[in-house]
Amino acid sequence: MRGRAAAAGLVTALTPVAASAAAEGASGFYWEWFNLLLLIAVLVFLTRKPVLAYLEQRREGIQEDIASSERLLADAEGKLEEWSGKVARLETDVAEIRQLTRDRAERERTRILEEAERVAERIRRDAEAAVERELGRARKTLREEASSLAIEMAERMLEQGVTDEDRSRLVDEFVTRIESGGGAAPGSA
Repeated sequence: MRGRAAAAGLVTALTPVAASAAAEGASGFYWEWFNLLLLIAVLVFLTRKPVLAYLEQRREGIQEDIASSERLLADAEGKLEEWSGKVARLETDVAEIRQLTRDRAERERTRILEEAERVAERIRRDAEAAVERELGRARKTLREEASSLAIEMAERMLEQGVTDEDRSRLVDEFVTRIESGGGAAPGSA
């Protein structure tokens, strides 16, 4: 209603101007202004409601966009906070994983070293046993060879150093001892 009153007031105000311009025989300048003002008044009168409705819709749309932007901003801030928390937890998790890996590696290293020590000890024992067996065989072989050599040397010495007289004397001693019941070896007296 205000718009109609304003348009009516404008028409009322311009009517005397138009009348005086016509009466004075003024140039077309006043008529041009009159026509322009009349056109503006009619446009305002006819387009005021649709323009106001458009501006109201536009204002509501902008308010909705602002509200939507605020919701999106709040969601984005919430997600930023959530991801910041996840990043902080991720750093903690990475540190824990690194520590677990170090611990496992140390346990594995210890286990491998212990196993290596057990294997080395078993190899050492096996080697010692093999050495002892070989030493036993070598001693036995050496004894057998030494005995053989001693027997051969004794035979040679006996063959070279024992005379017929020594043989007779040894046989007599042997017989005497057997008769007397003594089992001592000849030459031991």
